[in-house]
Amino acid sequence: MVPQSRFLLATAAAAVALGFAAGAQAAVTVIGGGLAEACSQAAVRGESDREYEELCDLAIETEFLNARDRAGTYVNRGVLRMRRTEYGKAIEDFDQAIRMKPDLGEGYVNRGAAYIGQERYEASIGEINRGLELGVEEPAKAYYNRALAYEGLEDARSAYFDYQKAQELAPGWGAPAEQLARFTVTRRSVPQ
Repeated sequence: MVPQSRFLLATAAAAVALGFAAGAQAAVTVIGGGLAEACSQAAVRGESDREYEELCDLAIETEFLNARDRAGTYVNRGVLRMRRTEYGKAIEDFDQAIRMKPDLGEGYVNRGAAYIGQERYEASIGEINRGLELGVEEPAKAYYNRALAYEGLEDARSAYFDYQKAQELAPGWGAPAEQLARFTVTRRSVPQ
């Protein structure tokens, strides 16, 4: 019998077709042994090979997991698929995770990241907003993803503020700073 696992949840950002975006990727960490943990470790390490996806498949098919653990394993498999730009399959996994655990903010944020990969920017923003409302372990990555979506919609102002928020929440993470360096901010004087 596999020991009950607990989760430290994270988010994943899609490597988007926006040319400038290098995508932030993280995963759901499963602690407690078994195939679900091996799937988790592969996602956390940034793996994308199909052999790691097979670990997730086996965990889902054969291991006794509570709803949160099973939903997290679907999220991890979706992250692996998203890294290979298999956005449709990744979305199916995030959908399944959300059906099992509707209060899992990471499911929504990751689905939003996959939508960015599909250039469905407006839909992405709604998903990421829902994930942020529910709460996520790494909100900086959610704000970063939403900034990517805003850039896809050519809303530079909103993107700038979300990159700033991501940098504020995770000052040691270089990706938001790299994106902010592309912006030039000017102040307009208001006629009196």
